[in-house]
Amino acid sequence: MAERPYTLLSCGISIDGYLDGATEKRLLLSNDADLDRVDAVRATSDAILVGANTVRHDNPRLLVRAQARRDERVAQGLPASPIKVTLTGRADLDPCANFFTTGDVEKLVYCASPSVAAARDRLGQVATVIDGGRPVDVRAMSEDLYARGVRRLMVEGGGTVLTQFLTVDLVDELHLVIAPFFVGDSGARRFVGDGRFPWNPDRRATLAEVRRIEDVVLLRYALSARFRLD
Repeated sequence: MAERPYTLLSCGISIDGYLDGATEKRLLLSNDADLDRVDAVRATSDAILVGANTVRHDNPRLLVRAQARRDERVAQGLPASPIKVTLTGRADLDPCANFFTTGDVEKLVYCASPSVAAARDRLGQVATVIDGGRPVDVRAMSEDLYARGVRRLMVEGGGTVLTQFLTVDLVDELHLVIAPFFVGDSGARRFVGDGRFPWNPDRRATLAEVRRIEDVVLLRYALSARFRLD
């Protein structure tokens, strides 16, 4: 089996398990102290991955925010922020999105085979477009990232991508932050969708750490033998 990066999945959810609200307005599930923790995790990563829906709906920059952390990465011979990675089936992405226009870092787009030509026409000037299979094969993508030098991968969502990585057992570590409120709307996006997950009543995940961060709680799970408690 080909090698893959150490993979850390990070997300925040409401008490009732939602990633977001049911409206176009973005729901803030974290706080400043936890956002700084996430920034520190980003700074230790070689690449950050989000799905195309997250690029479209949240328009994230996916950069290391703290200047001291950026400076430390540069002093180590690294770019100031990690490589940005997304995957898409339809290549329906705006080349002017923050994902592509912010940060002097490499941007990789893994695209389903039928849409590769269209993706290269649309995004070829702002990113490297890679044929990811039909549909995009997240395991093959992970192995390709390793071949490109990515040793530590941070996956930040959304729900479809989280489900894909978890159901094919590609996650070594899960950071789950619980916000102190309910969404209460089944039209909102849940943490994960339906699937056959490796962790079930007969194979319980290992809870490695519980940390209170002001008004949110971080649950840190070990999901593989490669997990290391830093």
